[in-house]
Amino acid sequence: MKRLLALLVLLTLTVTSTGFAAELKKLKIGYLPTSGHLLYFVAKEKGYFQQEGLDVELARFTNSGEGLTAIKTGKLDAGSFGTSAPLVFIDKGADFAIFGGQMGEGHGLVAKPDKAERFKDLKNFKGATIGAIRLATGDVVFRAALYDVGIDWKKDLTIKEFDSPAAVLEAIKKGSLDAGLLWVPYLTMAEKQGLKVVKYSGDVIKGHTCCRQVALTTTLKERQPDFEHFLTALLKAYKFYLTDKNGTVDAVSKYVTIDKADLLKDIYDGHLLVSPDPHRKSVLQFWDFMKKIDYVSSKDSIDKRINTKLYANALASLQKQEPKEKLWKSLEKEFKGGDPELHIKAH
Repeated sequence: MKRLLALLVLLTLTVTSTGFAAELKKLKIGYLPTSGHLLYFVAKEKGYFQQEGLDVELARFTNSGEGLTAIKTGKLDAGSFGTSAPLVFIDKGADFAIFGGQMGEGHGLVAKPDKAERFKDLKNFKGATIGAIRLATGDVVFRAALYDVGIDWKKDLTIKEFDSPAAVLEAIKKGSLDAGLLWVPYLTMAEKQGLKVVKYSGDVIKGHTCCRQVALTTTLKERQPDFEHFLTALLKAYKFYLTDKNGTVDAVSKYVTIDKADLLKDIYDGHLLVSPDPHRKSVLQFWDFMKKIDYVSSKDSIDKRINTKLYANALASLQKQEPKEKLWKSLEKEFKGGDPELHIKAH
């Protein structure tokens, strides 16, 4: 009976003024198997994409580089693949635009317990061998912090790049790395395997952005209404995330296959920030960090590659639909007020 009712609701939502069911617009969206991408999973499982007239196919990738290459070559319409990775692609000429948010923070430095004390002070990184996932946001956060304490990451230590967090985790356990940079849920997985999270990325740069919504600028221009509906669905998913912890964990568990108790910890323990806001100011600051540590070579501003109009329109649409909903008013205030300044606090 419940399933029949859900189908009737969906049919009602997709009926046009002529009385015929409207065809859902197809979008292929890339994701990483991380609890930080929960807005996608909730929007898919709770039917918010369908409510917005979209047929969204979620495609899984191992790392940001692979996902962004798929967007660049037209195999994906959009995806959420870090902050540093899309900025590196833009620096190298990719016609990308950031048009929304997904997660912030959520990264950390992991080591064996007998080495954990050493890495509590970033000055002790000198001479170490650190593992990182290629183009990961946490990689840039810690390189910027090392720069801030006077350590040249190019000369004073060895950073080995891997294709996946699972590979970094295994290398730490085997002892071929002194420490490694991971993201959720691999931080919890590392702890369960006897390793220790020495320092979270939010301990280094509080409130830093991570996975942004990215698409080709031409795609956003050609399909603006579809992407406004896409962000509207993510906003609905954000509301669900705030109000239903168990339901959120149930949705995420279909895409991130770890124990639900661990997912609950990952999502709600305070080391993961979730928001569909593009956080323009934070992205601009992150770009400046990347230039400072020679991670990108461009001297240009990244501002023209951040599209905030789609998010603003999606939020306005929800406010019109639900004028008494306090959350939409709160998000509008946050959006218009701008992001707080990002500061490295590695000492």
